[in-house]
This record gives sequence, structure tokens and C-alpha cells, in this order.
Amino acid sequence: MIADRFTNGFDPEIVKAWIADDPDPVTAAALQKQLDAATGEPGEAADRAIADITEGFQGLLQFGTAGLRGEIGPGPSRMNAAVVTRAAAGLAAALRDVVGEGFTVAIGCDARHGSADFARVTAAVVTQAGGHAMLLPAQLPTPLLAFAVKHLGTDAGVMVTASHNPPQDNGYKVYLGERPLVGSARAAAAADGRELTDAELETIAAGAGAQIVEPFDAFIAGKIAEVPSVGSMTLPDTGWTELGDEVLDAYTERLAEFSDMAGARQSAPLTIVYTAMHGVGGQTALRVLSQAGFTDVHVVDQQHQPDPDFPTVTFPNPEEPGALELAFAKAREVGADLIIANDPDADRVSAAVPDPRDESGYRQLSGDEVGLLLAEFMAGTVRARQAVGETCVMANSIVSSTAVAHLAANRGIAHRQTLTGFKWITRVPGLVYGYEEALGYCVDPEAVRDKDGISAAVVFAGLVSKLKSVGLSVEDQLDDIRQRDGVFLTAPLTFRFDDVEKITAAVDSLRSTPPAELAGRDVVEVIDLAAGSDELPPTNGIKLRLAGGDRIIIRPSGTEPKLKCYLETVAPADGFDTPEDVRTAVAECRQRLSALSAALGTYLGL
Repeated sequence: MIADRFTNGFDPEIVKAWIADDPDPVTAAALQKQLDAATGEPGEAADRAIADITEGFQGLLQFGTAGLRGEIGPGPSRMNAAVVTRAAAGLAAALRDVVGEGFTVAIGCDARHGSADFARVTAAVVTQAGGHAMLLPAQLPTPLLAFAVKHLGTDAGVMVTASHNPPQDNGYKVYLGERPLVGSARAAAAADGRELTDAELETIAAGAGAQIVEPFDAFIAGKIAEVPSVGSMTLPDTGWTELGDEVLDAYTERLAEFSDMAGARQSAPLTIVYTAMHGVGGQTALRVLSQAGFTDVHVVDQQHQPDPDFPTVTFPNPEEPGALELAFAKAREVGADLIIANDPDADRVSAAVPDPRDESGYRQLSGDEVGLLLAEFMAGTVRARQAVGETCVMANSIVSSTAVAHLAANRGIAHRQTLTGFKWITRVPGLVYGYEEALGYCVDPEAVRDKDGISAAVVFAGLVSKLKSVGLSVEDQLDDIRQRDGVFLTAPLTFRFDDVEKITAAVDSLRSTPPAELAGRDVVEVIDLAAGSDELPPTNGIKLRLAGGDRIIIRPSGTEPKLKCYLETVAPADGFDTPEDVRTAVAECRQRLSALSAALGTYLGL
């Protein structure tokens, strides 16, 4: 297997073998030029070429539950046509083994460098392998690909995107339909000499249309490793279906129906500022907002058209400091009631509301605050569905606030906590709403089994409009919820690393020598999430429970070289007689967040 040869380091013979097998003459020529420099006259140029080649030859880019993600460039450790061809061939082989000939794959892409080419390569590989590829138009949001998997009933979906990563990156996300999920599970059960129970089948089927999880990722990775050569493949130029606007039309029609059911339409005139963050969400977002009655929408012109270089932001992520500065300026100009910001592939959404106390005039809500507000807004609809016998469950990931769990309990709605990522959240049977603190919200899981920043934006606009129609603000609504359920304030704390081994060392240090106290509060329990529990499978991370109900979770990022910490401070609702009591508790919780953040950074030595 050619993939086995690309071990770490600089070896001219290995580089030559990769060049010979590269189906893309552009990256092959670029790598040949680097190799010539690396093996030529000794000096700075040769050293730079060797370093660059070595970086691209750190083993084959690993395929996991997040698919592929990496820097664009030549070599096995980067995103390029050779790596994508091999990944597509492995996916096709896995689907053919489980489903048989004629398996179906929906394919979409964003506007990043190389995305359209990688999508067409995938369509060609699927076709060559005996599958039926359905290629969506270029530059569509990730939620539309996730919608297409369920709407078209395909066996798999591939989205070429790196979401909100830096411009030099690209990625490859894989979704699975019901046939391969159930087929592979039945085969595994049969190998153990048993049949799947109805409960097991229900749980498995709940994940149809979601991103892959273990063990299917390992199955695909094994098939990728078996691909002998991609340079020798003869790929067709045609043979797949090129879709038009039918998926987009079906998505907007479904969202119109859902908006009516959820009451997410304009109740009072709302002035909205919208930014696509140089991504692909703009056209779809404006269409569905208008459809819901929101026509007074002002776009951030500098960020509205897709641009893979993201020129106005350091990082194209609404969570990053400074990312919404242009949106704030536009909001002040037009007197906006609401700012909506999608990330570049529009699977996430951030919101900001007027706040005269902030020098910008607006306050960006945290992901947990938006998640709580959406849960409160949808609770009425959920209760109505429960009344007619539907199983309804709200869910959020372990790193998100515990506020929605309390809200659900007080409403008589079932709630589940899951591992990090929507590949887990959307597998909850009976799911009606799921969210994650990193600006991800799934408001209509029957249609999109993933986070969807477009549908969440419409529902949130409906929420703000409805509050405005009765003279209330978002802050008023948060006060009401907290007065009833308690205060749960959260804050992220992120440390970037240039060496992934340092992240592992930091987590291992916490396991072996956890703190006895932080910011004056005793650590009453240390939970190693790698051990797993009845509620959650094992995952790499540490959970610290502090006296008084405060909580910290520390885990490595799954997609970036970061150590991510999730802090939560809590004030029970006992004694909250007035909104002023709530605001006092919020201020105290905010002070504790700052103290915990400083104490944790000091303890970790970061």
C-alpha cells in the first residue's frame, strides 16, 4: 500500500514516489520544485525546502469522526487532490461493502480554495466505484448538504469545508444515511451471533443523516489505507448528477413550515444586520429571513460575498475577538435591533443585541445564552408535541452550560447530555432541540441532523421579534429565565499551542495532580472523562466540580491545536424575588468566572 510508505521526515525517494502518484499536475510540479531546491545547493533555500517538505510528510492525513482537515498543499499530510481522491476511494469502498453497488452520495462544497475541485474529484471517484454521486451547486452552506442527505435519502454525504478555520485550510466532512448505519450494525451483531433489539435499531436510526462516529470512521480509514495508488486511477469526466436549486428550494420550503409551527415569524418590525463572514451563507440566509417576514435586513457589504481569503478578519469565526466589529459599525449606522453572524459555512450563528452599557452599543451573546433562549422559545411547541404523545428530548454537549437541563426539568421535558460535537447530540432518539456552546444549534433535527446556523438565525429573529412585540428585550427574557431557574454563567478559556504534545502533557498533569482549590473554592470532585460513565462514553478530558456548584471542563480541541477550558459559575434561584436580585447574582457569578479563569491559567502555568 503506497500510503504505508509516507512516514515522518524528509526522504527524497519517498517524495519522488508521492510525486509520481499525484493525480494533480499542479501540486506534483510544486512538490518537484521544492524537492529540487531541497536536494540542490546547500543553504537557506535548501533548508526552507526541506522544512516545508518535512511538514507535508508527517504521515498520511488522518481520517476520523471529523473527516479530514488540514492545510492545503502538496504531500500526504495536507489537503490536496491526491489525499481527497484516496479518502473518496476509501469511503466508496466502505459503502460498497455495506450497501452494495449503486450506493448514493450527496456532495457539497463551500467557497474555500480548492473546495469545488475536491467536490468534483469526489463525484468522479464515487462514479468510478459504481456509486451514484449527486453534486450540489458550488458555494452552498453545510446545513444544505446535511439536509440533502435526509431529503434525498442518500447513503452518505460529503461536505468539502473547513468551517471557520484559517484561509489556508480545507476539510472533508462525512455524513451517513440509514442504510450503511443499520447495515454495518446488523453485520457486527451477526458476527457476535445475535440480532439487534428494537431499542438498538431506534438509537442507530436516530443517527441517520448525522456525521460519522466510531466505529465507521475506523472502517473508512481502513479502506483508505488499502487504496494502492491514486495516480493510476482513470476517473470519469461525467456520470454523476449535477443538482440545480431543488435542494435549496426544498430546504427553504421546509424551513417555512417549521417557522410557522414554531411561531418564528416577524411579530413586530425588526431591523437586522447580517454578516456572512466572507462565507457562503448570505444568499440562503437572506432568502429564509425574508420568507419569515424579516425584510429590513442590512448586510455587512465588506463580508457578504464569498472570499476564501477572509480579508477583513484575523480568524473567520464569530467567536473571535474583533470578528464582529464591522457588524457593530453597521448596526450603529442603521439602529439595528439584532445582529446575526454566520461563520463561513453557515453551520454556526452568533447574535448580538443593543446594550447601551457597552462602548460598541451592542453585546454579543454567548453561545450558551443563545442556546438557553432558543430552548425557552421552543419549550411551548415541545410541550404541545408531548401532549399528543410524541417523545421529545432536548440535548446539549457536556461542555455546554447546565442551564438547559434545569429549564427542561422545570418544564417536564426530557434532557440528555452528550459528548462534544453534533455527531453525538443529533444521535439522541426523540431529539427536538440540541445545542453546543460553540455557536451550534439544531432547531429542526427532523430535517437537518447537524448544527444549522441558517434555521437557528430565523428562529432567533422570531424570538427577538416576539419579545419586542410585548415590550421586552432579550436581557429581560434572560432575567425571567434566571429568576425562575437560577443563574448559570459560562466563559471559555482557550490556550493555543504550536506543539500538540504540550496539550497532552497539560491534560495528563491535571489527571495526576489536580488542584485542591481554585479561586478560594474547594475542588470537591475530579472526574476523568476518559474513564467514561453510564451516561457518557469515554472522551479525553477532565471535569472539576467545585464547592457551590461551579464547574470546569478541560479538553483538547478536536480540530485545532488548542487546549479548551469551559467554566461555569452557578447561583441557585432561591431568594430571587426581583430582577435586581438576579442581576446582583449575575454580577457575582461574572466576578467568579474572572477569578476562576485567572486561577486556572496560573495553575496550568499558561
